[in-house]
Amino acid sequence: MTTAPKLITNEQHYQQVVLNGMLKATVSLDISTADFKAMLSPIPSPGINPSGSQGRGWSRRAPSIVKHLCKLADKGVEIRILHAGVPSSAALRELKGNLPANLMIRRCPRLHAKAVVVDSCVMYLGSANLTGAGLGAKSPFKRNIEWGIWSCDASLIDQVLGEFNELWEGVHCEKCQRKDVCPVPLEEPQL
Repeated sequence: MTTAPKLITNEQHYQQVVLNGMLKATVSLDISTADFKAMLSPIPSPGINPSGSQGRGWSRRAPSIVKHLCKLADKGVEIRILHAGVPSSAALRELKGNLPANLMIRRCPRLHAKAVVVDSCVMYLGSANLTGAGLGAKSPFKRNIEWGIWSCDASLIDQVLGEFNELWEGVHCEKCQRKDVCPVPLEEPQL
């Protein structure tokens, strides 16, 4: 039985994509994003509204998404992040010397697609980058207006993973005309 896709908007992104999706991965996590930052990723305490602003339960001392991803990788989750730009300096600082072997990051400057596939069985496909403003970890007045679909449609997930894998494996690199900004195909981050 297939559950109908669900529209995810604005602050719903954090609850659905981060808390109910990414942080619950047990096998694999594939993320494509144009922008990758070390967004703060609080896990709300019982009774705290997870879509509230920092003034209503979010802490500036919350761990970043990088720390959460490293913990997942340490538990054996295979994580691949494909992004377009240079990760934020905060993300790079956290990754230096602490990158688990099964947390892999590659860069393709042409990438603008945003997707999160959890355990190859559920997926977010939409407009949000892997940033606090994109995934709703910021206050209502600082976050972006984002739309996306949450789906467990196996056929759609397979298609998205097919596209992801082609980029990950460098299928487009030989004919790419952006070599001036990407002289090394699928650059790994400079840690």
